[in-house]
Amino acid sequence: MCCGDADFFQRLARQQKPAYLWIGCSDSRVPSNQILDLAPGEVFTHRNIANVVASGDLNCLSVIQFAVEVLKVRHIMVVGHYGCSGIHAAVEGLRLGLVDNWLGHVGAVHAKHQGTLMALPMADRIDRLCELNVAEQFQNVCQTHIVRDAWARGQPLSVHGWVYGLQDGLLSELGLSAADTHCADLAYQDALNRMSDLQFNARQPSVAVEI
Repeated sequence: MCCGDADFFQRLARQQKPAYLWIGCSDSRVPSNQILDLAPGEVFTHRNIANVVASGDLNCLSVIQFAVEVLKVRHIMVVGHYGCSGIHAAVEGLRLGLVDNWLGHVGAVHAKHQGTLMALPMADRIDRLCELNVAEQFQNVCQTHIVRDAWARGQPLSVHGWVYGLQDGLLSELGLSAADTHCADLAYQDALNRMSDLQFNARQPSVAVEI
């Protein structure tokens, strides 16, 4: 990490100036810095099961506020991943104990898009819910007063929605990217329209994300 750079840790200890906020899943196979190929100090990170952004989650909202208003990050990335156990539990209706309360947020996404999801085979249904969940959490981020106030005062800030593939190590974008309220609403609606197409495939090479 600091090979050839004797001052790396001293500089890191003095301050952090990340340009990115990563909101992702707690899954141990989805490490933000390694996926983005960025060094420590370059990505501010919030993780929870199934990368949920809930309006009542003071932990997540505090992270977003600190990232936007104090660190002045320029990009917020909502990143889901295929093979997410939380998504699988919501689709299968599994009961896991205390975590069921948290997974109710994912269950609400499943119920909202049930028509689209039930038309797909089970394996595709789980993948599609991963994508739809990213879309809904992207919208939740964009609707926070924190982000909308930042846009209103002209602060450079973009929000993105991506999905990570455990089997290929690729980030795929879902057409979810916005730097103002109007574009956020349009991107969200357009993404939902495309995801309602049973032939939609976010894993096509043409939409692989490059950092």
